[in-house]
Amino acid sequence: MSSFDEQLEHLVKEALAEDVGDGDHSTLSVIPPQQQGKAVLKVKQAGVLAGVAVAEKIFLYKDPGAVFLAFKADGDPMMPGQHAFEVTASVHTILTCERLVLNCIQRMSGIATLTRRYTEKLRGYHTKLLDTRKTTPNFRLLEKEAVRIGGGVNHRFGLYDMIMLKDNHIDYCGGLEPAINKAYQYTQQLKQPLKIEVETRSIEDVRKVCEVGQGKVFRIMLDNFSPAMIKEALLLIKSDFETEASGGINLETIESYAATGVDYVSVGGLIHQAQSLDLSLKAVLL
Repeated sequence: MSSFDEQLEHLVKEALAEDVGDGDHSTLSVIPPQQQGKAVLKVKQAGVLAGVAVAEKIFLYKDPGAVFLAFKADGDPMMPGQHAFEVTASVHTILTCERLVLNCIQRMSGIATLTRRYTEKLRGYHTKLLDTRKTTPNFRLLEKEAVRIGGGVNHRFGLYDMIMLKDNHIDYCGGLEPAINKAYQYTQQLKQPLKIEVETRSIEDVRKVCEVGQGKVFRIMLDNFSPAMIKEALLLIKSDFETEASGGINLETIESYAATGVDYVSVGGLIHQAQSLDLSLKAVLL
């Protein structure tokens, strides 16, 4: 089982435990355990669909004998009135999983839809779109998967898979040079050295990283730089480091940043500003 599948199974297990508690008494009180049923996911709002594969895994986790038929795939455009999938299983499984499935697929579709709007702005440019760690605790796995489905690129997943020296790290450490040197020395002691990204807040910071970060730093973050400042920074950086523009970038401004030639733009709003889309799971009487 892949790491993603293991994490998803854990998420589903914990989410169902949170919701079901000692039993789905609404269903237990009115539906015989052996009763079989079918339900369809109805689209009520236009956007980019995300979470179909997750929905399938949720139903099959609860009932390995469930039959899941997808009419649309993750990343497909969807319009009101369309059906995304149908599931045939015990009615207990359908009703117990209904809210978890909808919470996941509505949230993921909202993120994928917003991400697609951003990536369409970048069409024709060298620049790629990154997400951030501004995620919902314990739901990051699916929020970042939704960004990927929408056409974005996942940044580091957590604090463990990359070193990012941000303003507070640098200030607490006493400056850029000691922070970079200490981080590099630290990575050399690991079994698998981690890449180091450094946040810069001024052109002078950029100049310093170019001076002391050769062979140690792989990416320079240009935080709250204007497009004009980024152009100036890129002249110093040349192609020695990857570059990332960050800080307040939105749908109205992203194209001006891409026009600078920066490698990446990161947008926390892909996740924390996305609105869930309207979808419903409706019973089909057999």
